[in-house]
Amino acid sequence: MSLDLEQHLTFATYTGTLIPTPSWITPPYLDLNLGVIGASLYSLLYLLLEPFAGFLLALFCMGGVALCNFLHQQNPDSTFQGALAIHVVCWIFQFIGHGKYEGRAPALLDNLIQAIFLAPMFVWLEILFKFGYRPELRSRVNKKVQVEIEKFKSKNGKAQ
Repeated sequence: MSLDLEQHLTFATYTGTLIPTPSWITPPYLDLNLGVIGASLYSLLYLLLEPFAGFLLALFCMGGVALCNFLHQQNPDSTFQGALAIHVVCWIFQFIGHGKYEGRAPALLDNLIQAIFLAPMFVWLEILFKFGYRPELRSRVNKKVQVEIEKFKSKNGKAQ
């Protein structure tokens, strides 16, 4: 989902500046286009959910959208084509991964907010957990995930 978010932000840089701001207050490559506004909303949400992990992820979001804006300014056609190709490949791998490991399609339509906003944070926390970040939170999350897996297994019998 992380690469997928990056591609959405890349596509959103094509809107152009939506809210003009003075140049002295605008960081380089962060004019207020749809990509920057979207990355800012994601960053704010992640900061509210888990401040330290959210701060690190916000740096990636804002850095990613700045990179997308830079690439868009350098070569809009190549940036769009590259983003589109990566976007399609990521979706294919996402469906393959969900089919192989969960035995079902991604739950995009089951809970759209979860799929769009929370999935990147969940993946980010899983990465941080591998490095020993907040073991008590990891334990609580894993217990809740196991409960949901058991519910899914009893309902569908497909989770592995």
